[in-house]
Amino acid sequence: MLTYPIVCSTAILTHAFSEWDFFSAEDPTHGLVNYQTKDNAIKKNLAYVQDDGTTVLAVDDFTDVPVGGKRDSVRISTKKTYNGGLFIADFWKMPHGCSVWPAYWSVGPGWPEGGEIDILEGVHEQATNQYTLHTGTGCTLSLNNVRVKTNILHDQCASTPSDNRGCSFTDTDPRSYGKPFNMIAGGVFAHLWNNEGIKMWFFPRGEVPADVDAKQPNPDTWPTPVAFFSSKTCNMADNFYDHSLVLDTTLCGDFGGPTYASAGCPGTCEQAVANTTIFKWAKWKINYIATYQLN
Repeated sequence: MLTYPIVCSTAILTHAFSEWDFFSAEDPTHGLVNYQTKDNAIKKNLAYVQDDGTTVLAVDDFTDVPVGGKRDSVRISTKKTYNGGLFIADFWKMPHGCSVWPAYWSVGPGWPEGGEIDILEGVHEQATNQYTLHTGTGCTLSLNNVRVKTNILHDQCASTPSDNRGCSFTDTDPRSYGKPFNMIAGGVFAHLWNNEGIKMWFFPRGEVPADVDAKQPNPDTWPTPVAFFSSKTCNMADNFYDHSLVLDTTLCGDFGGPTYASAGCPGTCEQAVANTTIFKWAKWKINYIATYQLN
């Protein structure tokens, strides 16, 4: 039974962004971005809340950047940390485009030991969303009795310098990512993190359960999840703790750079970053993010 929700939408995603930290150091994934402080992001109109309550996080789409240069962007994370619960994120639109690497995720301390949960992530004009866990040693994706609506991509969750793929599922619904996602006015990504494991759902706009819209979610009544990482082969308490929710958009980097040519994008990733017109679509438009703690 779910108790009172801790709502991160109107309470946290306000004009002041008072419950979020703005990350402004060098991108640890080596992207061609300059992450902005809160004051600079607001001043440059890269982080703001519209009159209708929609929160926008954008990549600079108005400044000329030389080939090989870095473009201004935003990365924010919650001040509050979590050790489980139900998390619901309702997005109207998400960033996409050649060189663009957006992610909605959570992360614990001492990566990868504290774990990483990637709920919405991809690069360029990727066909569908990818759901991934990154951990320290001893965590794998169970291939037995897993009922999901997606395809298993990789079953080893441990991230090492030589293999940082994590364990992952890839969605089969083209509406789960990029332009097709935006064309239907987005949808809801939900994940339930408890002692049974981590389950994830994607609900396209028009297919969001009524209990979610009513802010009284009951995952027991929802359809089969798109991803399920079972605790049978991955101890939740040992591998996931003290997580902050994160939203960011980086460019190229460790994921986007090596995959650029195979994505069918023109030229080089560095040339794409210099092309201002690409970033018209590199925006998060967020309806709300809510967290629910369980009895």
